[in-house]
Amino acid sequence: MSKRILIVLSEYGYWGEELIGPLEVFQRAGYELTFATPTGKRPVALPPSYDPNYIDPPLGRSVTTPEMADKVRAVEASDLLDRPVDLNSWLPDRPYRSDPDFLRAWEAYNTLLDQVRADIAGRYDALLIVGGSGPIVDLANNWRVHDLILAFHDLDRPIAAECYGITALAFARDQDSRVSILRNKHVTGHCIEYDYKDGTGFMGTDFVIGPPPYPLEYILRDATAPEGAYHGNFGKETSVIVDYPFITGRSTPDSYLTGEKTVEVLEQGLRTWGFKA
Repeated sequence: MSKRILIVLSEYGYWGEELIGPLEVFQRAGYELTFATPTGKRPVALPPSYDPNYIDPPLGRSVTTPEMADKVRAVEASDLLDRPVDLNSWLPDRPYRSDPDFLRAWEAYNTLLDQVRADIAGRYDALLIVGGSGPIVDLANNWRVHDLILAFHDLDRPIAAECYGITALAFARDQDSRVSILRNKHVTGHCIEYDYKDGTGFMGTDFVIGPPPYPLEYILRDATAPEGAYHGNFGKETSVIVDYPFITGRSTPDSYLTGEKTVEVLEQGLRTWGFKA
């Protein structure tokens, strides 16, 4: 197998550093990178993520250095993200139970998923879901994204996610048990103290909302119960948790560390890190 990682990005805006960090780590480690979006549209960086003058309301300071802003702009100006894999075309649509001939449709759906799983098995070493506000819109509750995550999970391949991209892990569930694949696992993610409040603005590429429509911390606390845990690490500069097969990074400052721990999982057999079992 060639060293290859699949990176999924939202079409509604990714946070620049949350791509740049893992991207640079993976490239230095010699990995070939394939990018994917829900419908094959080119992903774009959220404007605040390449604006050093943007003050993050919860932190009260800039979270983007001029150097990082230049790196994000360079990726945006390049052709790196021009032709992402179209998840809508690659993964089958999950049929409604009210569809005519549901049984036949369900059989066909599972057959196509088996083909996707075989494709992943021969092609990709790991999956990364990049964060930002965009994943709230088109990744968090996207059935095809869930099926992609479940395919990597079934193959026992590492799954990394950052910030609001982690929500898709919480919602990825077997259709019989409806239990999250994060059950009894340890993860981190955007803690409630870092969420925007009403009136502070939560910006996407073509929409503006107030606070996020769901508190990610609460979702992760519920999804990891009863024997796992959510680790917000509020007050610490970084927060990355490895509980194989998951590598989760809380927010922007964790992007490089998320990439580094993913490589350690792939190449050094790292299985747990960042929490006391």
